Amino acid sequence: MKKIISLILCCLLVGSLFVGCGSKEPKSGSGKSTEIVLYQFKLEIAKQLDAAAQKYMDKNPNVKVRVESNGEGYTTTLKAKMQSGQEPTIFNVQGPSDVEDWMNKLEDMSNEPWVKNAANGTLTDVTKDGKVYGLPAAIEGYGFVYNKLIFKDAGIDVAQIKDFASLEKAVKELDKKIKSGALKEKYPDLEAVFEYPAKETWLTGQHTSNIALSPELKSSTDAYNAKSIEFKYADQLKKIIDLQSSYTAAGSSRDKLAAVDNTASVENGIAIGRVAMVQQGSWIYPSVNSIDPKVAENLGMIPIPLEGVVEDSIPVGVPSYWVVNKDATAEQKAAAKGFLNWLYQSDEGKKIIVDEFNFIPPFTNYGDLKAKDALSQAVQEYSSAGKTIPWVFNGYPNGWSMDVMGTQIQKYLSGKATWDQVIIEVKKQWSELRK
Repeated sequence: MKKIISLILCCLLVGSLFVGCGSKEPKSGSGKSTEIVLYQFKLEIAKQLDAAAQKYMDKNPNVKVRVESNGEGYTTTLKAKMQSGQEPTIFNVQGPSDVEDWMNKLEDMSNEPWVKNAANGTLTDVTKDGKVYGLPAAIEGYGFVYNKLIFKDAGIDVAQIKDFASLEKAVKELDKKIKSGALKEKYPDLEAVFEYPAKETWLTGQHTSNIALSPELKSSTDAYNAKSIEFKYADQLKKIIDLQSSYTAAGSSRDKLAAVDNTASVENGIAIGRVAMVQQGSWIYPSVNSIDPKVAENLGMIPIPLEGVVEDSIPVGVPSYWVVNKDATAEQKAAAKGFLNWLYQSDEGKKIIVDEFNFIPPFTNYGDLKAKDALSQAVQEYSSAGKTIPWVFNGYPNGWSMDVMGTQIQKYLSGKATWDQVIIEVKKQWSELRK
C-alpha cells in the first residue's frame, strides 16, 4: 500500500511539473495549434483576407486562421452557424441593433491596444455601458460611381453636376448619346447610363433609403431609438430611385431589376464599360481593378442628391466591425485578438489594410499611409471638405432595411405597389418592429 501511495504521489508530482512547465511556455512555441474561424461578408476582400491570414500563420505557426466569406444572407447564415455549434471565433456586426442582438456573444475588447488609436466616432456604435465590443473595419463612403472617360467622351462636364436637376440633365444627355450610337465605336459594350441591382436589398433598402432618412434621423443612434419614422423626404427618394431604374437597360421593364445582382452592377457592369454609372461605394475598387485597371483608375464619385435637402454630400461611415466570440476558448480568443491587432496595428498589417484591402483606415496612427485608389481618395476629399452625411441604416430595426424596405422597392419597380403604398407599409413595419 505504501508503495502504491508513493507511486501515485510521484505521478502527481511529475504531472504537476509538466503542467507548470506547460503554463510558462509561450503560446507560439508550445507545439499546440489553435484554430480560429473568421466569418465575414465583404466578398471584395475575400482573397486579400485569405492572403493576410496566410502571412499571419507564417509568422505564427501554432495559430491557424480559417477565413470564410459569404456575401449573401450573412445574418441568416451566421445565426445558423451559431445554432448548429459551428460558431466562428471572429465575425461581423454592423451597428447598435446587431450589438443588441449578439450581446451575449460579444467579448469585451476595451483593453485592446488599438482602442486608443480609433478615429473619433468610430467606436460609438459598438460601445455599451462604457465597454468597447468591436474593432471598426474601415471607413467607407458611397454615391454615384462613374466612369470619367465615358462622361468626358460624351462631352459632359461632371464638375457642373451640383444638384438633382443638373444630374438629371446629364443623365438624359448621356442616354441620348448612348442610344444614338455616338459612343459605340469607343465603347462597344455601353448600353445604359445606370445599373440598379434591386435584387441586392442591402443596396436599395439600406444605402438608397439612407439618402432620405439620414437628414431625418441624424445618426444611427437616433435611428436605433426611433419608435417611428415620418419619412419626410419620401418624394425625393422616389425621384432618386426612378432616375436610376429608368435609365438602365431594363428601363422600359423595371420588374427585371429584381433579378439584377451586385455582379451585374460591378464586375459585369461598370468594370467592363456596359454602364457608365452605378450607386456603389469605395469598396468596389478592388473588384473593378482586378478586371480592368484602366477603368478602375478612371472612376470618380459624386453625391446622390436629395433634391432641395442635401445635394452636395456623400454618406460616410463604418460599414462593419470585427467582434470576437465570447464563448470561444481562452486560447482562441487570445489568437483572435492577436490576429486583429496584427492586421490593424502592425506595420505589415497597416500596409495590407491600405494597399491591398484599399480601406480608408479607421485609426489615427497610420501616419502618411493613406488609400491611394481613386474612390477612397474621393471619399477622403468629401470628408475633408465636411461634405458628408451619416450612415443611419446601422440603427434601422432588425430586418427592416432588407426584408421590408428593399422588398417594397422591388414591389414598386415591378408595379405591384404604388410608391404611396410602399411608404405606408415601410412606416407601419418600422413601428411594428420597434414594439
